[in-house]
Amino acid sequence: MNRNITDIENSNQTERQLYFMEMCKEWAAKQQEKLGRPLTACVNTFGCQMNAHDSEKIIGILEKIGYTMIEDEKADFVIYNTCTVRENANLKVYGRLGYLKKLKSQNPHMMIALCGCMMQETAVVEKIKKSYKFVDIIFGTHNIFKLAELMQARIDSKGMIIDIWKDTAEIVEDLPSERKHKFKAGVNIMYGCNNFCTYCIVPYVRGRERSRNPKDIIREIEALVADGVVEIMLLGQNVNSYGKNLEHPVTFAQLLQEIEKIEGLERIRFMTSHPKDLSDELIAVMRDSKKICNHLHLPVQCGSSRLLKIMNRRYTKEQYLELVDKIKKAVPNISLTTDIIVGFPGETEEDFQETLDVVRKVRYESAYTFIYSKRTGTPAAKMEEQVPEDVIKDRFDRLLKEIQTISAELSGRDTGKVEKVLVEEINSQDPDFVTGRLTNNVLVHFKGSSDLIGKIANVRLAESKGFYYMGELAEEEQ
Repeated sequence: MNRNITDIENSNQTERQLYFMEMCKEWAAKQQEKLGRPLTACVNTFGCQMNAHDSEKIIGILEKIGYTMIEDEKADFVIYNTCTVRENANLKVYGRLGYLKKLKSQNPHMMIALCGCMMQETAVVEKIKKSYKFVDIIFGTHNIFKLAELMQARIDSKGMIIDIWKDTAEIVEDLPSERKHKFKAGVNIMYGCNNFCTYCIVPYVRGRERSRNPKDIIREIEALVADGVVEIMLLGQNVNSYGKNLEHPVTFAQLLQEIEKIEGLERIRFMTSHPKDLSDELIAVMRDSKKICNHLHLPVQCGSSRLLKIMNRRYTKEQYLELVDKIKKAVPNISLTTDIIVGFPGETEEDFQETLDVVRKVRYESAYTFIYSKRTGTPAAKMEEQVPEDVIKDRFDRLLKEIQTISAELSGRDTGKVEKVLVEEINSQDPDFVTGRLTNNVLVHFKGSSDLIGKIANVRLAESKGFYYMGELAEEEQ
């Protein structure tokens, strides 16, 4: 290396991290020569699409350093990108760590790193320091970009490296990223959350909202499209509040209008939308767009206005239903999905019936249903009137039955139509078929070859199978 780290102390963070990647690359080359084989790495992702996108950045850094990515945890470097939204996610990680300890005893060159939301909890880090001393690196959600620097610190030291930031205003651009798909990609437009729903730990582990500069977002998407991407998913804990903290505020609707202008981009998706600030401006942009997919994930969480207030959701049942009505009038073929929590502290049968009423009135295409999970550090964890497990299970089963009934009634409504399908992969059950998605996110399987992957095909939806369609290629319809 011709430059020393002191030469770039006052440089930007991107340059600093590229320096450490080069340092680690030199180390990796020596290791490979010593071992007589390539170094391998495995990244195991738990949690949401934000985590999945973070993992793409981690993989990009590791590949630049010289690691070959594999799915087997018998690798030279294993990274768990963790989730902590629900308790069972934490327990799953602890269970896997026991297995990794055994693997590390068989491979003294192995490194283990833990990152993501779970690592932002002080109690978790203390437990790992005490009970899982074989872990090499611990970092959180705010400093994913520092992976190479932390690796170098571990290489230079004998002990565990821990680097947890409580919060940050920093956004580091232009670092490597390795996409899972060539034809579609996630793009972070913002980080963090300011909502503080009383059941949710995300604001405590992801930090406060900070929006990326719109020019950086546009530049990234243009580069992705030039590299073959036809569909992007805009990511944020609450995309509707994008741009409020920028020096020159920009609304999410205005950002979408600029993204729409990018030539070669065929589809735009986004999540997650908080109902409290989904604006009329955004609805109008969705109505007029030629590229925004007709699928909206709009978490309701609960149908009881009383509980919504305790949850700090900042809308009522009536306001939510009014919003849904506006959206459906503007975009009649919209496919709505949602999140619902069952068993929030203090939930009565009357509250639960209010939730069922919302489900019946909105008629969701599908819903992610969750049993309330107490998260230490959130206000709801201290609330009295925790609902008994048997009551929660009964309500959960009834809710699931209601959602499945409505979903079955909605499925098949496009049977016989020719629709555009973005082909994503060879069908896992039959190699003569391919699988893709409609703009409303519904899966379609039809006979086709691998050269269709990444392309948008006209497909006649021949038969509904409930949650997916069997189709036939209809190129002559173009």
